[in-house]
Amino acid sequence: MDEYLSEQEQWEWVKARIRENGPWIVAGVAVGALLIGAWRWWQTRTEHLALDAAARYEQILRALDQGERARGLSLLDQLKREHPGSPYIDQGNLVAARALVETDDMAGAADRLREVMQGSRDPELATIARLRLARVQTALGKPDDALATLGPVQSGAFAARAHEVRGDALFAKGDRAGALREYREAQAGGASRLAERDVLNLKINDLLDDSNATKAPPAAAAK
Repeated sequence: MDEYLSEQEQWEWVKARIRENGPWIVAGVAVGALLIGAWRWWQTRTEHLALDAAARYEQILRALDQGERARGLSLLDQLKREHPGSPYIDQGNLVAARALVETDDMAGAADRLREVMQGSRDPELATIARLRLARVQTALGKPDDALATLGPVQSGAFAARAHEVRGDALFAKGDRAGALREYREAQAGGASRLAERDVLNLKINDLLDDSNATKAPPAAAAK
């Protein structure tokens, strides 16, 4: 627009542009309002679903804590149906697996742990499930399955625990030397809690005592 037009001429020019482009402007405003409305609806719906999933998870925890295992598992399955993809499903499966172990349903616990290990989008939760599944498999008398589940021990926050679980599986197979080696690796990696360190030291000392007793000459052993 010519910068030397009078104010009246400038206003007439603006009005002409509005008349020409008015329908497009109105359409653009309408589309923008529709998109904003859709976005707000989606946000509200997402927040509602998240709150509902959290409430269901609390119900699951309460039921399992009160010993209502059947109800807790039923609520967990309902959570899976109504909120697929919710992170509370992985957490619920881990809690359910612990409850199943406490009631000696090792096979049921293995199924829950396997689901988390294979399906979780959280690498840390998947690793926790892998370690717990290996422990359950060892308890079921399947140490070879436990070793296959563990695979090679990877470096990281769970390395020490993985070495200890491998040691338990090897001990169950009768490989005491291999178990001692893994326990020492776990000890070198550092257990996270005092109770874990105490249990690990007990396992190592028991194996060392057995090894020394085996090596002792008959006369010395008889004294």
